Amino acid sequence: MKLDHGYFLLINLGMGAELLHFKPNQKLPEKAQFNLTFSDKTGFTIHFWWFGYVHLVSEKDLSKHKMTGQLGKSATDTTFTLDYFKELLTHKKTGIKTFLLDQKNVAGIGNVYIQDILFKARLHPNRKTSTLTEKEKADLYHAIREVLNRSIKLKGLAYEMDFYGEKGKFTADEFLVGYKQGKSCPQCKTPVEKIRTGSTASYICPKCQKEK
Repeated sequence: MKLDHGYFLLINLGMGAELLHFKPNQKLPEKAQFNLTFSDKTGFTIHFWWFGYVHLVSEKDLSKHKMTGQLGKSATDTTFTLDYFKELLTHKKTGIKTFLLDQKNVAGIGNVYIQDILFKARLHPNRKTSTLTEKEKADLYHAIREVLNRSIKLKGLAYEMDFYGEKGKFTADEFLVGYKQGKSCPQCKTPVEKIRTGSTASYICPKCQKEK
């Protein structure tokens, strides 16, 4: 958020937070750890769940800050094109899930959405980025955009709230394979499996997402 006098307010929501707008004279949430009031008496509060923070940074230090200095483009940005994504994958040799979770590569993709992104692209989370074909890169790109845009349309996960306090509508029923261990794959009816990929859990269809 750009402020006057050449400063920026950087907000990292960590593992989750409630960032809520308030009107003049409105009672503020008791659990709020941060509140900002504008000149018109409106503002917003933040209640961090885990690991979040707010930093005030000058414009000259913006490119050096740990949050913004090496942050990749948002996957929903208009400049995040297929050609840009393909170029991003060039010379990368890590697992595809590790690549997507690294905010230096792509910003804004959390573990909760990666499950269905990889399922839609028919990719195993441990698949190396260097082995992807041009078609697989395109399929992955379109899966990213489709899953994230679907979540935005539904205003986020059911346990989240938007800026004005409205609950998200992305419920457990919206997931295809994510968090559905033992349930049938919507494509081939094979039971969904839960596996470990690095330090995170992944939900896959072992038939549709074979590890090559």
